Amino acid sequence: MQKAGMLSILLALQFTLFGQTASKSWMLSDYQKDGTPGISAEKAYQLLSGKTPKKVVVAVIDSGVDILHEDLKDVIWVNKGEIPGNGKDDDGNGYVDDIHGWNFIGGKDGSHVNHDTYEITRIYVRLKKKYDGKTAANVDKKDKKEFEFYEKIKSEIQKKIQEYTTEKESLQYLIDDFRNTEKILQEQYGVKEINSETLSSIKSSDEKLQTSILTLNMIMMLTGSSDFNQLIKSLEGAVQYYNDALNYGYNENFDPRSIVGDNYENSSERYYGNNDVKGPDPSHGTHVAGIIAAKRGNGIGMDGIADNVEIMVLRVVPNGDERDKDVANGIRYAADNGAKVINMSFGKKYFHDKAVVDEAIRYAESKGVLMIHAGGNEAEDIDKEQFYPTRKLQKGSAKNWLEIGALNWKPAPEMVGSFSNYGQKNLDLFAPGVDIYSTYPEQQYEFQQGTSIAAPVVSGVAAVLFSYFHDLKAADIKKAILSSVQKFHGTQVIKPGTEQMVDFKTLSSTGGVVNLHKAVEACMKMSKAK
Repeated sequence: MQKAGMLSILLALQFTLFGQTASKSWMLSDYQKDGTPGISAEKAYQLLSGKTPKKVVVAVIDSGVDILHEDLKDVIWVNKGEIPGNGKDDDGNGYVDDIHGWNFIGGKDGSHVNHDTYEITRIYVRLKKKYDGKTAANVDKKDKKEFEFYEKIKSEIQKKIQEYTTEKESLQYLIDDFRNTEKILQEQYGVKEINSETLSSIKSSDEKLQTSILTLNMIMMLTGSSDFNQLIKSLEGAVQYYNDALNYGYNENFDPRSIVGDNYENSSERYYGNNDVKGPDPSHGTHVAGIIAAKRGNGIGMDGIADNVEIMVLRVVPNGDERDKDVANGIRYAADNGAKVINMSFGKKYFHDKAVVDEAIRYAESKGVLMIHAGGNEAEDIDKEQFYPTRKLQKGSAKNWLEIGALNWKPAPEMVGSFSNYGQKNLDLFAPGVDIYSTYPEQQYEFQQGTSIAAPVVSGVAAVLFSYFHDLKAADIKKAILSSVQKFHGTQVIKPGTEQMVDFKTLSSTGGVVNLHKAVEACMKMSKAK
């Protein structure tokens, strides 16, 4: 067994080591005052003093939310048209006892889809029935293009399975090796706390032990980790990611959809699922919700961005790829039940039924809803690589859409998240998305990162603007956000996924970072609200 390469280790850890030196509230900070490019929340609320806000509903389409969390329980949307627990659809919207939203990946019996496959796997399974065992020579001419696509995704899946199997085994080797080293250092060298200082002081004639010490020390220094147990936990998290991908994501024999009990091929079907909006793993959605709306000023945990907001919970995203039918229904539910902002911290590279999602996006646009979408974590140029859902519809483009990249708290050249997608045309702006501290299930708080963490920062900003400038429409709010970004034109940064230095302005259409204070100033010029 060969040890994992250093680059592979760092990539595996990029989403699991958080908050080494970042402030827990840096997303709210002011660049001029604090030196970190947060949203200038305090200055914004000073400007808003004396204005009368209105409640704004933000729909979080995600993995579910812990609605009893101490910092969220007071800001969860309540459907006043429903009588809790009576088993009836009191408001006639088609959903029974939808008190706080809806779970589109749950069964009538209260069960849940937790893991699911990736969309590429589902497409492969469907095409395999048609093309398994065939070659280009014996495929009908009309099917040539589809067959070539089948061969492409088949190869991609096989490559990923091989790659992930190797990475998983390599990381597990490191974990076992490091645990063994820990035991030796404790028993033979009396080491109580493993850190870079203690590791550097150990000199052993045992070549294998010395190699392990050097490798461990190098990883801890490169990742900025001072906590051995946290490093091991992060490595184990990376192994779990690979296990989930292999056991579920790329597993062609796994299909949990029967739990839901719908006719999956009928994309127009809307009324299925259950009302348990927490689900089995609400960690991601809970973190997202806290960024937007965690109770401000209550002296516990952390402060969210918006102070007059209610979170509508729509459980659509499993541990795997979301399904288009569910995404469309989540969007429609939000639009029909009063949401002004929809946060979508998810995405994938392939689609099953783009048309049904496009129709839902158009529907939300007709209802005056602003849609905020995470740009993706593949360190790719989305002007060249397509991810779904997208503002690019089958006909035209959604006008009620913002695409968000992840900003780091570190100064240039590291101010862009190393994982963040980018695009001078298709990515609108950046927002804080690295080492963001927010709510986590069971009264916990955690650091997380990703464009899926940056998107709710913008959703929180949009919610504040809708709340205090209630005469403005979605188009006005979008314009205010885009026109008021904190610009960093001329700042040289590392282009994600490369070692290349580029001007920050080339990574998005605005070349800027969302700023609540400046957006409030922009809205003040447009609004007549008191």
